[in-house]
Amino acid sequence: MNTGQAGDPSAEKDPSDWVTGDEPATGAQKSYLHTLARQAGEDVPDDITKADASIKIDELQEETGRGQ
Repeated sequence: MNTGQAGDPSAEKDPSDWVTGDEPATGAQKSYLHTLARQAGEDVPDDITKADASIKIDELQEETGRGQ
């Protein structure tokens, strides 16, 4: 059940539904994403969008065992 409370996974919107998802990734997203990508031995484009950065962060967190 979606409680709407912070931390409730069912309350999170799919990044593809974000109004600002096509905007450039934030500085914090880029920094964390590049840290994860380095650990995973991957490259990340500098012009990644907010939505794509969020999706890639989730993927790399799972791959590297960080986060969550």
